[in-house]
Amino acid sequence: MSTVAKKKPAAKKAANETAASASGDMKQAILDHLKYTLAHNPSAATKRDWWTCISLAVRDRIVDNMIQTQQTHFQNNVRRCYYLSMEYLMGRMLVNNMYSAGVYDEARSAIEELGVDWDAVVDEELDMGLGNGGLGRLAACFLDSLATLDLPAVGYGIYYEFGLFKQAFQNGHQIEKPDSWKMFGTPWDIVRPEYTQTLKVYGRVETQFDEKGDPRAVWVDTKTIQGVPYDIPIAGYDTKTVNFLRLWSSRSSEEFDLDEFNRGDYVEAIREKAIGETISKVLYPNDKTENGKELRLVQQYFFVSCSLHDIIRRYFKNNDSWETFADKVAIQLNDTHPAIGVAELMRILVDEHSLSWDKAWEISTKTFAYTNHTLLPEALEKWSVPLFEKVLPRHLEIIFEINRRLMDTIEARWPGDNWMKRDLSLIEEGHPKMVRMAHLAVVGSHTVNGVAAIHSELLKTVLFPSFNALYPGKFTNMTNGITPRRWLLACNPKLSKLIDSKKIPSDWPKNLDALRGLEKYADDPKFQDSYMKIKYENKVELAKTIKELCDVEVDPNALFDVQIKRLHEYKRQHLNLLHILTLYRRLLHNPDLDIAPRVFIFGAKAAPGYYLAKTIIKAINSVGKVINSDERIKGKLKVVFLPNYRVSLAAKIIPAADLSEQISTAGKEASGTGNMKLALNGALTIGTLDGANIEIGEEVGDDNIFIFGLNVDEVQALDVKGYDPFSYYHADEELRAVVDWVGSSYFTPDEPDVLKSIKESMLGGGDPFKVLADYRTYVDCQDRVSEAFQDQKRWARMAILNTARVGKFSTDRTIGQYASEIWNLPPVEVN
Repeated sequence: MSTVAKKKPAAKKAANETAASASGDMKQAILDHLKYTLAHNPSAATKRDWWTCISLAVRDRIVDNMIQTQQTHFQNNVRRCYYLSMEYLMGRMLVNNMYSAGVYDEARSAIEELGVDWDAVVDEELDMGLGNGGLGRLAACFLDSLATLDLPAVGYGIYYEFGLFKQAFQNGHQIEKPDSWKMFGTPWDIVRPEYTQTLKVYGRVETQFDEKGDPRAVWVDTKTIQGVPYDIPIAGYDTKTVNFLRLWSSRSSEEFDLDEFNRGDYVEAIREKAIGETISKVLYPNDKTENGKELRLVQQYFFVSCSLHDIIRRYFKNNDSWETFADKVAIQLNDTHPAIGVAELMRILVDEHSLSWDKAWEISTKTFAYTNHTLLPEALEKWSVPLFEKVLPRHLEIIFEINRRLMDTIEARWPGDNWMKRDLSLIEEGHPKMVRMAHLAVVGSHTVNGVAAIHSELLKTVLFPSFNALYPGKFTNMTNGITPRRWLLACNPKLSKLIDSKKIPSDWPKNLDALRGLEKYADDPKFQDSYMKIKYENKVELAKTIKELCDVEVDPNALFDVQIKRLHEYKRQHLNLLHILTLYRRLLHNPDLDIAPRVFIFGAKAAPGYYLAKTIIKAINSVGKVINSDERIKGKLKVVFLPNYRVSLAAKIIPAADLSEQISTAGKEASGTGNMKLALNGALTIGTLDGANIEIGEEVGDDNIFIFGLNVDEVQALDVKGYDPFSYYHADEELRAVVDWVGSSYFTPDEPDVLKSIKESMLGGGDPFKVLADYRTYVDCQDRVSEAFQDQKRWARMAILNTARVGKFSTDRTIGQYASEIWNLPPVEVN
């Protein structure tokens, strides 16, 4: 014992010296970047300067591994996954990269030793404006897991100069401002001009004859656009693998007309340059206009074409024929946005490389797989045939040929069945005719997956039943997930340290099922106290953010009831609002009502052209303004709508949440991932049997989740029977009162009738998302939530079990399934 005791101080001293040395190295790297990259001395450095320098110092360490990774992949001629997505909601990169690179402690120590406020430096980073909602955040989590699992992969997307928009509120209304996140550049990107791609758009198709007299289609009179790639390194956690995200920035091939400029027409001189750069200017242009639709289609083709040519270039560095292309290349289409890739790859193979149609189709269909993210028919992209003919005339011909062959297949399978042909056709008849991009993705892919068990089943039975009959076995399920590195380790460091203090395997950030070991502490009073103390401290921090952003004082002891997601009717933020009004009305009638005090917290953006969604935002803000200033209810309710919801704001809200609102109409939410993030951080779910809520309930247990409302079968039965919202409205006095109340001018006396459309959507509009049908069970379920929260010991147990039991919802599990079941993608260790 004495010998061991003597060794401990020496070992500790050596460890401290090593840590100090590492911190010193990092500090020197930061100072070197400050001096040689930014040409500053410490006394003149701003917080942004310090953030830039520490980011560059961390990036230096990541880039070493990135170079080694790419060399390993090249030397081994590996099979790669190429992930095509219009969105990557990356958020802030610094802290996540520090954890992934294993330099968090030394980097933070280095900054603090330099006398710089660490939290202030971290807050200098702007969220990358590369995505909007769950689709983009899922893609970002997938990239993290691909690298962490040592899977060779490249993400492809667009390098948007402006994000969707920066949201602000004016008299409660959403105001959209430019999200100029790239104004001062970012330390994370690496420009690759040597891999610039040139592509064609517009023009027409003519028939030309080759030297043998054989006809071929030639795309002529086109405009050209250049795509310049920028790489964002994606570091795996606790591994040497560093993949990358390649983003395309558009450039005009005609940079500058010197003659026009010399004639004094300065605007005209740069017209073509401006038009070319518009393509990567803004995430999701408003497609309510024809010009917006056209730009969106061009955007999608731009990034897909650049990416496919880049993939082919990389493939032929190690291979000399098309025979093994599908053996080396797996392309995943993230929703319908990149579905034009099916037609583009066919065009490249047939037109540019002279492969036969059958050979090209064999290669293409073995290469692509498609992930569907929505059950809403209106969300499945369609483009008018005239627009397609204008922008991509050759691709329209190819789509017609794919469709002709598809019709032949259907005729052989179901002779004379014209209904089946209409249902499966890539072209929807109408005025004008429309190209169905989801149909193109299904036909051109070897595998189609949904993102939750119920969603995948509904794909087969409701959305694509005819395709499921035509292609048995093509449809499968890949339940979504989240990366625990960002959504627990980085965003909730106090809870992470508490987990580390228990007998839990230290690799839990890579093996989330290890959190099952927390189950044995669920009834331990000391652990419950420690767990809830951390939750309280996180709520205190969020309360400060709420005060700063909304100027509203909230009590951290109250139940923090959170709904943070894109604003859409099917997500039913207005159902949440009806419950708020119900509680408010009850308290006005009985101020001493025994309920758990609540802070209702919203975060969401509505699409600029989605007027009802924007009206719901106005309603929540207006109701909140009245409630927050009403002394009669003794502070028992507060309502706040945090502006400009984004990843970095979510990272503050999620660790502080008590209740997670997942209240979409059953059968409408494909999966959800916010529900997973919130549950992992100990928020209890109140939700319908929709999306991944079902699987979360299976994992955490019925006693640790609050389920209400119609299930999918009941929603469908109600539609068949004929849904009458007035029957619910007239039968429930409390419901009738709050619906009339929100539709009146009570909360908006300065803007009479501005909220009227909300009431009309639920009554005159037919209540398409069954808000009134689910109201009573929702309110009753919320009463059970209040009762449970008032028993803090019970609540602590439920919260701990949520954290312990959601290991299934790691993207490591999801990506592992994609790799083995869809991509046939083996890991490649980087030494």
